Amino acid sequence: MSGKRPTIAHYLQYFALRGAVGILERFSFRRAGDIGAWLGLLAFRPLGIRRAVVERQLRAAFPGLEDGEIQRIARESYANLGRTSIEAAISATRTPQELVDLFERVDGWDIVERAQASGKCIVVSGHLGNWEIGGAYVAARGLKLEAVARGMENPVFDEYLTETRRKIGVNVIHDSDAVRRVPRAVREGSVVAFLFDQGAAGLASTWVPFFGRYAKTPRGPAVFALRLGAPVIFAAAIRLPNDRYYLTFEEVVVDRSGEREAAVDRIVDGYTRALERCVRRYPEQYFWQHRRWKHQRPGTPPELGDPS
Repeated sequence: MSGKRPTIAHYLQYFALRGAVGILERFSFRRAGDIGAWLGLLAFRPLGIRRAVVERQLRAAFPGLEDGEIQRIARESYANLGRTSIEAAISATRTPQELVDLFERVDGWDIVERAQASGKCIVVSGHLGNWEIGGAYVAARGLKLEAVARGMENPVFDEYLTETRRKIGVNVIHDSDAVRRVPRAVREGSVVAFLFDQGAAGLASTWVPFFGRYAKTPRGPAVFALRLGAPVIFAAAIRLPNDRYYLTFEEVVVDRSGEREAAVDRIVDGYTRALERCVRRYPEQYFWQHRRWKHQRPGTPPELGDPS
């Protein structure tokens, strides 16, 4: 575990979660996901957890949508989050072949294979669809995958989640260790994955447009790509109506010309634009519960500020 000392409340939360997961592991993947979706809908209504944040951000991202459509997207985003959470929790009980079989279609796998053949590969993704299952697919295909992740507030749960990911072949690099461990992992031929759509502090981030508003966005994947000479691939695991998945890979342009800081910003802008394109197609599957524009660039006019 991390250096943070767990409290009694942390242990109570953990044992409640483990008990629930133990029950859900007995269900089929789809049935367990249905229960997760139901729990997510409870958070939408009647609990209303962060509902105002979700709806305001949706209105800012899609100003032309009517209230009824905003409500529909918001509601479905809660269902998707609940389903994603439960699927991720029980994925360690499934075999690699069962995880691969969750995917109906995969586009761009040849991009990953070419990057692997070159000896270096950085994959970036956002909180869209089911990012955990996307990682599970890569690992189940036999690639060594290391994912950079933030430590959880609950250290007991953080250790459990790290172990769950390890069981499906995803080794976790906590972001506090990224500077030391990522270069070694890339040079050793691992696929190193980042989720990049949550703000990072200080020099670890830069400002790029996301739905027309500047968002504080982690620059780590871009910095490592330039430093290590690694290609960058955007990935998204999208849920289909039949509850199987569509996985897509897209190469992000890594332009090393000119001043280094400008090159970093171009790469960050490139993978952020790739995410925005996917979110525009599948807004119901995005993690709108996170305040994406919480941090504001100095001098931002009020009409382009944080909508939440």
